[in-house]
Amino acid sequence: MNQQEYQRLPAEILFQLEIETLIKNEKYPIPEGWKMSPRSVLTYICGGKSGNMDITPKYIGNERLVEIAIATLVTDRALLLIGEPGTAKSWLSEHLCAAINGDSTKVIQGTAGTSEEAIRYSWNYAMLIAKGPSEEALVKSPLLNAMETGSIARFEEISRCASEVQDALISILSEKRVSIPELNMEIPAKRGFSLIATANTRDKGVNDMSAALKRRFNIVVLPAPKDLKTEMEIVEQRVGQLSASLGLQAKVPSVDVIERVVTIFRELRNGITIDGKQKVKTTTGVLSSAEAISLLANSMALAASFGDGKIRVQDVAAGLQGAIVKDESKDALAWKEYLENILKKKGMSYYDLYHACMELNQ
Repeated sequence: MNQQEYQRLPAEILFQLEIETLIKNEKYPIPEGWKMSPRSVLTYICGGKSGNMDITPKYIGNERLVEIAIATLVTDRALLLIGEPGTAKSWLSEHLCAAINGDSTKVIQGTAGTSEEAIRYSWNYAMLIAKGPSEEALVKSPLLNAMETGSIARFEEISRCASEVQDALISILSEKRVSIPELNMEIPAKRGFSLIATANTRDKGVNDMSAALKRRFNIVVLPAPKDLKTEMEIVEQRVGQLSASLGLQAKVPSVDVIERVVTIFRELRNGITIDGKQKVKTTTGVLSSAEAISLLANSMALAASFGDGKIRVQDVAAGLQGAIVKDESKDALAWKEYLENILKKKGMSYYDLYHACMELNQ
């Protein structure tokens, strides 16, 4: 596959060489249906060495949480990753599937309109009308395909689905089989089958999961980055990867630029300055690491398209304005207060950024 043709490639293709190297150098027992051992999956996710190759970290955070997630998938329990938006739930889910199965594409996207058929199966109605119910007319869901192949399916934003749709999973996760009464048959799950679901409780429009469904999962809560240094490392790595994959003709933001953006996000998100000395009025948005990454990538696009390829403070200020002011009546006031009471007093290193932000708020 020519990587230059596509905007975004699945993790198993993007990091194919790393996965192949880990499989080649495997030294530990491999669970049935897996491509590599749990130890190698951990190395792929958190980084390390495999032979002479440096494995890049895909998730920067609490390694123990990753170990718990991997160990869950060795058992017959499903895995539920919970956290605020932007805490790398989907990112971790994708890379776990890429390392374990070499396939992260069996995905159900949870929305308010997701139906039970998206979880179980549906029909090719033209064939159904012409020939009646048959295996040929059956359209299998990603979950059903995962059961048949003994692999892992992903369920993104499960809490966005209606409660009755969520509860369709209860019998599947308990019985490990799907009944198809129209064909008088059942499809059992092969060894290696599991499910990784993601959910957050911050966004509007989420539905509480029932206690019965939660009992079918091992739950791992992914926290926001614990400190400024860790978050900067995450943002720097992902901005570099995005720049390469999108072919942005601009210089990668300097450490100083990244530090200023992440500092502003953390202070507005946590409601207190980094040094803990002054309270800050929070905004309605989450201001996650993912949004900081998007902001800096967009600043690079501005610099490449309308400048000399070097990010200016005006590019960063425009991104900050768009990321922070989501609700004009509340966020605009909180942002202006932050500029005057916090950013203005941070000293010369923030002087140019402060003035660029103020120009947008005139």
